[in-house]
This record gives sequence, structure tokens and C-alpha cells, in this order.
Amino acid sequence: MGLPLLSLIVFTPVAGAAVLMFLRSDDAVRRTALAVTILDLALCVAMLASFDTTTHEMQFTERRLWVPALGITYALGIDGISALFVFLTALLGSICVLASWVAIDRKVKAFMVSLLSMQALMLGVFCALDLFLFYVFWEAMLIPMYLIIGVWGGEGRVYAAFKFFLYTLAGSLLFLIGVIVLYFNGGETFDILALTAKDLPFPVQSWLFFAFLIAFAVKVPMVPVHTWLPDAHVQAPTAGSIILAGVLLKMGAYGFLRFSLPMLPEASVYYSTLMLSLSALAIVYGGLLALAQDDLKKLVAYSSISHMGFVTMGIFALNLRGLQGGILQMFNHGVTTGALFLFVGLIYERTHTRSIAEYGGLMKAAPVYTAFLALFTLSSMALPGTNSFIGELLVLSGGFAANLAVGAAAVLGALLGAAYLLGMYRKVALGPASVGVRFKIRDVNARELAATLPLAVFVLWVGLYPKPFLNIMDASVEHLLVQVHAKGSGQ
Repeated sequence: MGLPLLSLIVFTPVAGAAVLMFLRSDDAVRRTALAVTILDLALCVAMLASFDTTTHEMQFTERRLWVPALGITYALGIDGISALFVFLTALLGSICVLASWVAIDRKVKAFMVSLLSMQALMLGVFCALDLFLFYVFWEAMLIPMYLIIGVWGGEGRVYAAFKFFLYTLAGSLLFLIGVIVLYFNGGETFDILALTAKDLPFPVQSWLFFAFLIAFAVKVPMVPVHTWLPDAHVQAPTAGSIILAGVLLKMGAYGFLRFSLPMLPEASVYYSTLMLSLSALAIVYGGLLALAQDDLKKLVAYSSISHMGFVTMGIFALNLRGLQGGILQMFNHGVTTGALFLFVGLIYERTHTRSIAEYGGLMKAAPVYTAFLALFTLSSMALPGTNSFIGELLVLSGGFAANLAVGAAAVLGALLGAAYLLGMYRKVALGPASVGVRFKIRDVNARELAATLPLAVFVLWVGLYPKPFLNIMDASVEHLLVQVHAKGSGQ
């Protein structure tokens, strides 16, 4: 139709945030924010419906000169690697609005403006085809996320917000230095596709690889730069935790896919063993930390470190199964862990405690809640038939093919996942009645069910029929591997 579809997707939340500024009623703010996120999601569905799965080329591209003197352009486009994450961001945006309907009862307008601004900036990251534009989106999203944690978080929100901001800012500054070095060594262009076609000397690739590694590792987060994540999750409101787990963590892994592998192929191949080792460390260490937690949010937060270790392991296995599994697990983790944080938030609203030891008997008090919690728990531990199973199976297959020891560590991490997730569910849902009886917990209502059902659908859809999701990424993944192995054999 000739519409600038990606611009509409990216800037619809911005337009919605502008409209919210003129509304006075909190109820009108909530309803308008929900309508905007649903409209954005509908645009993303239209985008996927028109997506050509047979090509690796960028689609729905838009290009306009922005700063001609520096060769900076406003350039947007998506391929099979980014398409799923554009959709995931829009999906979780509407769920975040529903999750905040009652939980956020002060400065509602400011919160929804921050939430919509955050969504627009995250969408921009996945759509940007100009490195400078990418950096603008990448850096600017720190501001609304900082506000969401620092203003609407828990008692330690200021400390957690500062820690999040400082860690991510430090990584972003290294990324900026890398962008400048890449600009001057890549022919003084910020065009991501043009930079991907350049053959940089190995010493330059090596330096850039570690500059990008630190920036992306903070976002993933990888051990040992992971310590900001539990504090941020514990203090963030439910919507903040959903955004952090569902989208923000994916941006680090997306950086490896969009920059490290295609632009620095020799360095990516040369340092792949290091990356696989760091991934195995995150899988096992995150699992052990999750096993030791009594706080529900901390348990899910540390499980994210372990699960994102599977993602980076799949990426740096540098084979088709590993890369497919890593990308699919990025999507799966956004769905499943976003759902777990939603359910932690729902039960916290009712009981005002996150201590696992204080729960029990929820199966009788809230049977619908515990049934959905069981589904998302089983998904997180990759039970066959759920979304995480096929992704984890592909990652393990690719990991074993790349490095036997790393694959064995990943199996240990999967066993730890089963231990802490089943242990949590046993205490919360099946244990002796405590909070469940004392507080007379009500079951999920219609609004909470509306936020839950889409996530449950994707848990089962990907688990039972993953082909459509794999088809979206196949051409782009195969092209990326050809790039990496063709150029990466030089060192």
C-alpha cells in the first residue's frame, strides 16, 4: 500500500504518549494507552502477514537523509531475525498496560507516557538500519526504564535504578566508542548493511568485538556483569519486570546477531570458545543462584541469567541448529519469563509478599491462577509440548556439535532449572495452606485473564507447531551463517 509501516509501528506509541498528555482522567489514560498498544500490535500482525519468508533481504525498508554531512540516515527495515522481536515488543506492551491497571495508582499518566515511550524506543532498536540511529534508540531507552524503576518501584527503587543506569550507561559508552571506530574504519558510513559488507582487519575486529561484547553482555546480562538485574527486577513494578525480561535482555543478544557476527566474523569465530564458556558459566551459575532463592522475583530473575546463557550459547555455536534455537529461545524467553513476572506481580498485589516460604495452598484458593502458573513453570523448564522445549533442544544440539563440555554444562543447567522451578511450584501451589487461606486470595479476573491468554497461546503454539516461527528466521539465519563462515575462515 506504500505506507511507511515500520515508521507507523515505531512512532504510534509516541503519538499515543502525546495524546495522553492532554487527558485528565486516570481511567481515560489507561484506556487510551491500551488502545494505542493494541493498535501497534495490529500493525505488527499486518507486518508479519506480509512478511516474505523466502528472502534474507531487509523488508519494509525506509530511507531518508537525516544528517547528510556525516552520512547519517533515517533508515528502517526488518529481516527474519528482527521481525519476531518487533512483534514480541508490541505484544508485551499491551500486556504491560493491563498488568499496570490496578498496580499503578499514582502518577498514572506519567507512567503510561514512560511505558509508551519505552515501547517506541525498543521497537526502534529492532528496526534501525543506520548505526547512529540505532545508538540513539539504544541509549534513549535508558531514560524511561530508569523512571519506571526509580519512580514506581519498591523501597530500594532509587538504588536499583541508579545501578541499572550506571551499568548500562558504561556499556553504552563503550558501544559508542566502537561505533566511532567502526565509522572511520568502514568507509565513514553508518549504514549497517554497508558496514556488514566491509572486510575489516582482524586487529580492528578483535578490538571492536570486546568493545561490543561488554556493551551487549551488560544488557543480556552475562556473568560477571549481571548483578544489576536482580536488584532491578525486585524493585521494578510488574510492567517494568516484564519489559526487562521480555525485551530489554534480548537487545544484548540481538546486538551479537546484528553487529558482532556479520560485521566481525573473524573475531566471532576466533573468540567463539570464550563466548561458549561464558554462556556455560551463566547457565550453571544462574541456575545455582536461582536454586538458593526464597524471593519469587529473585528466583525468576536469576533464572533469566541462566536461560539467556542458552541463547548466547546457541548464537556462538555458529551452526544452523544452535543459531535457530538461540533466536527462538529469545522469543520464548520473552513469552515465558514475561508471564512468570506477570504472575509474581499478580500474587504480590494480593498478598504483599514475595517470600516462597510464606505461600502455600494456592491450588485450592486460586485454581485458575495455579493452572496457568503450572503451564508457564513447565514451559520455563522446557517440558516437551511447550515453547521452550524446541528452542532448548535446538540449542543443546548446536552446543554439543560445537563443544562437548559446553553442551554437558547446558544439560546440568537444564536439570537445575527443573529443580528450582518444580521446588517453587510445589511450595507455592501444593504446599500446606498458609497465605492462601489467611488472605482469602481471589482468583484471576477478566482483565488479568486477558493479559495471560495470549502468552499461554504462544507457549502452546510454538511448543506444538514451531514451523511458522522457524520459517520466518530460516533465510536470514542461513545467510548470516554463510557470511560468518565465508569471512571468518580468514583467521
